[in-house]
Amino acid sequence: QEQLVESGGGLVQAGGSLTLSCAASGSFFRLTTMGWYRQAPGKQRDLVAQIGADDATDYADSVKGRFTISRDNAKNTMYLQMNSLKPEDTAVYYCKSWWGAGYWGQGTQVTISS
Repeated sequence: QEQLVESGGGLVQAGGSLTLSCAASGSFFRLTTMGWYRQAPGKQRDLVAQIGADDATDYADSVKGRFTISRDNAKNTMYLQMNSLKPEDTAVYYCKSWWGAGYWGQGTQVTISS
């Protein structure tokens, strides 16, 4: 069973940067699409970015040009580089694996102060 552990969240000022990491324990990491979602208080969980096994990427319009998703298959780790952060980026960020039935991490809090 695949397990996902996010890290890298924190509190930064608007305009700052953060890099999130998602470490996967399963041996199928390199074979599957991975993604980042976020959920703000009182709102639904939305897809932020995803990266396929072929490294094809897709982003939500709200983060295009500011966020970059990447993966390191040798380390079984996915990243989300977040630049030019805005208060509206404040949320709990979750990583997801599309392997099998799908797996979620526990989430990491990102808070952007204005």
